[in-house]
Amino acid sequence: MAVPKRKVSPSRRGMRRSHDSLKVEAFHECPNCGELKRPHNICGHCGHYNGRQVVAVG
Repeated sequence: MAVPKRKVSPSRRGMRRSHDSLKVEAFHECPNCGELKRPHNICGHCGHYNGRQVVAVG
């Protein structure tokens, strides 16, 4: 069985976990209404995607 020979120090454990944190979400301005939206997603405020009306928001 694979068993660690020595105790993993808190520093080494922290360095291993340094890439596990959540990333900051990216937001872009909607070219139609100017609201912030996630990239490659329909704008929830005006319903536009890729320069055209996709969803009727009312």
